[in-house]
Amino acid sequence: MTTTEMHTAEAPAPLGRSTSRGVDHLDLLESHAIFIMREVAAETERPVLLFSGGKDSAVLLHLAVKAFRPGGFPFPILHIDTGHNFPEVIAYRDEQVAILGERLLVGKVQDSIDQGRVADPGPGGMRNRLQTTTLLDALTDNQFDAAIGGARRDEDKARAKERVLSFRDAFGQWDPKRQRPELWQLYQGKVLPGESLRAFPLSDWTELDIWQYIGREGIPLPSIYFSHRRPVVERDGMLLAVSEWVTPGPGEEAVEETVRFRTVGDATCTGAVRSAASTIEQIVTEVAASRVSERGATRADDRFSETAMEDRKREGYF
Repeated sequence: MTTTEMHTAEAPAPLGRSTSRGVDHLDLLESHAIFIMREVAAETERPVLLFSGGKDSAVLLHLAVKAFRPGGFPFPILHIDTGHNFPEVIAYRDEQVAILGERLLVGKVQDSIDQGRVADPGPGGMRNRLQTTTLLDALTDNQFDAAIGGARRDEDKARAKERVLSFRDAFGQWDPKRQRPELWQLYQGKVLPGESLRAFPLSDWTELDIWQYIGREGIPLPSIYFSHRRPVVERDGMLLAVSEWVTPGPGEEAVEETVRFRTVGDATCTGAVRSAASTIEQIVTEVAASRVSERGATRADDRFSETAMEDRKREGYF
């Protein structure tokens, strides 16, 4: 398998299939997520679907197909490109959008750097935090009043504070103390003048739910999510893939390891994990035994401080 091939699940395993005895938790999660997406499309004027090419984005795209086909999506797809993406993920993004025939918009962090909107961190510098400016500019330039994203509450304690419908002020900033109550899954979707909305249909899903659903539905993913051999360098307790942006520094050595990625992001701050899990079933078993979230284990950008994610969310991050 080449580095740009997509990895598709084998024949979908009977993980979470509804039976004659009734529906299971995956059916309920799916139904609720579809309901949220349809509500956002109905309540807002110019929504957009955020897509990174990761596993959660893949599930979100699959749910959008179930929610709106056979018609087209009532929104375009928006990817915020750091410029330091894994090539497998970019190839996956382009192929999936082409298959669906939907409109893809790409906001480039490099454009924000060139325009002087953000400072260039240098060839090997992390660009994840710079995405905030690029995202807010893309939302403003296109007059989007709602952005549907794939964040989950189990990823990070700051994301655990999010409502399913998260309202932002005129500057795209988030204040956890000024969010609307969502009792009994009742949502207030009206966007007031000067506000914008972020919607998270996967809020109540876990990493295990995501993988079980991918297996059940046979959703294709970038190959980096599955066990493979690649050169990595160990840095700050993480295995970073060697690339044009990540090269061995003083005292470091590139070695070939059998790894996979639990999450995808900027290649300069997204680490791999040693793993022999090459099938959906093996990954489900591995995730079920894990006691560390995928971001906690493999994202250097979340290690700035105890409130790293919350600080970025207050600025307007996903």
